[in-house]
Amino acid sequence: MSGTPVVTETHLSELPLLGRGKVRDIYDLQDHLLIVASDRISAFDWVLPNGIPDKGRVLTALSIFWFDLLKDITPTHFVTADLEQMGHGLAAHADILAGRTMMVHKTEPVPVECVVRGYLAGSGWREYQADGTVCGAELPAGLLEASQLPEPIFTPAIKAKSGHDENVSFDRAAELIGADLAAALRDRSIALYQKASVHARDRGIIIADTKFEWGILDGEVILIDEAFTPDSSRFWPQDRYSPGGSQPSFDKQPVRDWLESSGWDKNSPPPTLPDDVVQQTTARYVEALRLLTA
Repeated sequence: MSGTPVVTETHLSELPLLGRGKVRDIYDLQDHLLIVASDRISAFDWVLPNGIPDKGRVLTALSIFWFDLLKDITPTHFVTADLEQMGHGLAAHADILAGRTMMVHKTEPVPVECVVRGYLAGSGWREYQADGTVCGAELPAGLLEASQLPEPIFTPAIKAKSGHDENVSFDRAAELIGADLAAALRDRSIALYQKASVHARDRGIIIADTKFEWGILDGEVILIDEAFTPDSSRFWPQDRYSPGGSQPSFDKQPVRDWLESSGWDKNSPPPTLPDDVVQQTTARYVEALRLLTA
C-alpha cells in the first residue's frame, strides 16, 4: 500500500470542517458527511506527533470490506469511496484522499458505544480480577487473562465527563436509550461479532473484542463509524494464542510498548516515535488487512 504521503491532517477549504477526532477528519457534504481517515495515531489519550504510513487507508479498506460482508445483518452509513461520485471537486485531491475517504449518510448517533467481548482482556480483565464480573455480568471463576468466554458478552460504554469511555451495565444503557433499542443493539452487535469472528478465525486471526457505534437514519438503526479494524478491535494471531497473559496483536502495541519504556510521563506532549516503531506498526496494520481480506 505504500507510496502515498503520510496524512496527519487534511485541509479542504471548500468544505465545512465539522470536527477532527483522534483519527478522522469530518466534513459537511450537505446531505452526507465526508469522513477522511488520517494516519494519526493516539496512545494514552494523546495524539502522537508523527503518523503511521498507510494506517488511514487500512482502516478505510477494512471498514468497507466488513460493511459489505455483514450487510445481511445490518445496513450501514457507507455510500461510496469513489471520489468522482462524491462530487464537490474532491477528485482534485485524490493524492491525499484516495483510499482513505468515505462519503456516508448523516445520522443521529446513539450515545452508547456497543462493545462485544469474546475473550477476557483489557478493562474487562481488570474488572474480573477485582469482582469476578465484566460490566456487572457474572463470569465463571478461574478464568485467565485472554481466556475465551463461554459465549460473547455485550458490555456497553458511554463517554464520561473526562472523555474516557466508561463501562456501564446493560440496564444503565437501557435507561439511557430505551430498553427496546438497547436490546436491538445488543443482539445485532453480537450477531456481527459472531459472523466476523468465524471469518477471521478461518484466516488465522482471533477477534478478542470489538466496539461499534450506531446511528438512526429515518427511524432505522444503522452501523456507523468503522467496523472490525485494529483501532476498534483486538486482533490476535491464532497461531500464537496462549491464555494466561497479554497476547501479541495486530495493532499499535509497538507504539504503547515504546512509549512505556521511553520515560515519557503521559502528562506532557508525547515524544516523536522512532522510525523502526513506525514501520513495525504499519506492518501490523497492513498484515491484518491482507489476512482478513484474502
